[in-house]
Amino acid sequence: MRLRAEMPEIKGITEWVNGEVIREELQGKPVLIHFWSISCGICKKSLPDVNKMREEYPQLKLVGIHMPRSEKDTDIDAVKENIVKYKLKHPQGIDNTHSVVDAFENEFVPAYYLFDTKGKLRHRSAGEKALTMLKNPLERVLGEIE
Repeated sequence: MRLRAEMPEIKGITEWVNGEVIREELQGKPVLIHFWSISCGICKKSLPDVNKMREEYPQLKLVGIHMPRSEKDTDIDAVKENIVKYKLKHPQGIDNTHSVVDAFENEFVPAYYLFDTKGKLRHRSAGEKALTMLKNPLERVLGEIE
């Protein structure tokens, strides 16, 4: 996805945990879409920081998308166990068919897509340093809230 692109539809999710999300409900709010996988060690290591971000920035709408990287990752019960284990209280879409993954043109986990209140992509980052790279763009987007 290119910067300033409009947020794609969030549809085709296999199963939602902690509430379903549709793009229209996200309009007018800054949004962070977080792609992760149960087979990704870096993802698991970053999940406490994602939770901390959810608590620190209540004005930020956080949405997790579980992106399977192998057949084993499509085990919905295992994904749900990890959602509970890592205390992921924000909406989690289990995307076993890669519908959302493809809509976002995402190839990596962990990956973060930050959208402003107008639904435009303002930042994306992936990998081990992704959360560090997200800090300044996130503060800019949150600073634009009226």
